[in-house]
Amino acid sequence: MLTFYEEIMVLLLHDENGTFLPVSEHTLNRALTGAVLMDLAFANRIDTDPERLVVIDSAPTGDALLDRTLARIAGESASADSRTWIETLSAEEASAEQSATIRSTALDKLVERGVLERREEKFLWVFRSRRYPTIDGKVEQEAKKRIADVLFTDEIPDPRDVALICLVDSCNILPTIFSKREIDRVDTRIEQLRKMDLIGREMAGAIADIERAIAIAAAHTF
Repeated sequence: MLTFYEEIMVLLLHDENGTFLPVSEHTLNRALTGAVLMDLAFANRIDTDPERLVVIDSAPTGDALLDRTLARIAGESASADSRTWIETLSAEEASAEQSATIRSTALDKLVERGVLERREEKFLWVFRSRRYPTIDGKVEQEAKKRIADVLFTDEIPDPRDVALICLVDSCNILPTIFSKREIDRVDTRIEQLRKMDLIGREMAGAIADIERAIAIAAAHTF
């Protein structure tokens, strides 16, 4: 089973040419940070409420990226809420060396799994670009099908699928998967799902608040 942060990367890559879909760098960093925290929550390593995010088990998970983040949180003496941790960790993600980012780690793991291939291409014979075309499209199709099955039916969803949808929705990734008409049809369903999972709701709410603050700040600069 893929981690949340691997699933986010699969959903954000264009199927054929392996380029990233048009999501802002701020949104991508926050989406991946939220995904890592969700992975830790589902591994029963952290828990959260509106006031704070806490480590409930500091034992390693076996995933180097998750364990690094877990140690980072466990090593902080002052308590902080989900929003603070998303801001802190996404800022660290933005300033990290390329080889140490969540994005590069996820892509490396997906290549190792045979889901993606890494392809180097020359641009104007000088500059190089890196693309990640899909080899095994079943992984992406399964993730999208799980999201669609939850959104377009009234069945009780799996908690993991609820958390994924909360994260995908908060980062505005749904419009890259479904049409506006389809999304309008499931507005009420999405709202219901947001209330189903505490971790997903806290992460989604924190990311959405940060995105709104950025949009307001940007508007005031003009």
